[in-house]
Amino acid sequence: MPAAVLALTAGAFGIGTTEFIIMGLLLQVAADMQVSVSTAGLLISGYALGVFVGAPILTLATRRMPRKAVLLSLMAIFTLGNAACALAPDYGLLMAARILTSLAHGTFFGVGSVVATSLVTEDKRASAIATMFIGLTVATLLGVPFGAWFGLMLGWRAAFWAVTAIGVVAFAVLVVLVPGNVGGDEKATSLREELAVVGRPQVLLGLAMTVFGFAGLFVVFTYVQPILTRLTGFSEAAVSPILLVFGVGLSIGNVAGGRLADRGLGRALIGTLAALALVLVALAAVLPIKGLAVASIFLLGIAAFATVAPLQLRVLEAAGAEGRTLASSLNIAAFNLGNALGAWAGGLAIDHGLGLAALPLVAAAITAGGLVLALCSMHLDRPVPSAAPCPAE
Repeated sequence: MPAAVLALTAGAFGIGTTEFIIMGLLLQVAADMQVSVSTAGLLISGYALGVFVGAPILTLATRRMPRKAVLLSLMAIFTLGNAACALAPDYGLLMAARILTSLAHGTFFGVGSVVATSLVTEDKRASAIATMFIGLTVATLLGVPFGAWFGLMLGWRAAFWAVTAIGVVAFAVLVVLVPGNVGGDEKATSLREELAVVGRPQVLLGLAMTVFGFAGLFVVFTYVQPILTRLTGFSEAAVSPILLVFGVGLSIGNVAGGRLADRGLGRALIGTLAALALVLVALAAVLPIKGLAVASIFLLGIAAFATVAPLQLRVLEAAGAEGRTLASSLNIAAFNLGNALGAWAGGLAIDHGLGLAALPLVAAAITAGGLVLALCSMHLDRPVPSAAPCPAE
């Protein structure tokens, strides 16, 4: 892969770390801020909703800027936002800092996806997207477990200071490796044309399948720390190694999803979403058994991130060249709306008495909704048979 794609991977690592790090720190943050675990979980929903709102606004606001300048500006917002999280004196300001940080997320991944696909041949586009998203998987593989351990040893604020330092390093890598003229040969598209593209039925279906298909993961992953400690019986110290296992699964699934999508996008969409729903059902059955629970967490990582490249490429293809930047950013927003939906649905299930044990089944039902939407989208792609010619008189 070109060096510029690897630079995008570095940026994705930083942003992925700050998105997910709070999941390994929920109990510490809840105790320090004197709020419930479900209220602390809203820090994930708040971040995700910030991405959902910020992605289209910042994408449209920066559409005439050079791609490299956009990426660097977003990384600066990310770095300052994490410093604000580390300094936040109360829950309200921590939420505000999380939302500030989130504003960079959607546009970075949206613009980054477009840049990544423009740097490779057509048959490698999904793999280029997957390579950029390796940063997100490595963030979960190393950044999130390390953050959970770091927060346990030195406090959750120290974990956010560490992420701030990652942002500084990622900014420097982008400065060095991303060409200044990247994206300079793109044809300018009017705002009206871009907005019209977003209204296409297949683009809207693509965004909806991303929301529901990916939301299932976050019904479970948002509350993974209390699930593992209170249901499966692991100690808090064991959560970080288990998240490491989950991250290995993410890495495998991310690469596999990109390769599957390059070979056949429709089959990859249906297969990965179906696999994710099935793994969630299996997880519900084995949660009380430590060994099988860890194995299922590993498979959950594979199945979840195998969906990412197919879902992103589907929206890019449906949008076409004239609207792909906005559509790409909106799909990242859709991933995060799914994150927020999943975190909210999980909290709702807990607060209404279903308990932590029900979360995998709630997750499977939501993911199955995304699978139904994908099947509808594939059906609309089928060519309409032409009418048979009338016989000659």
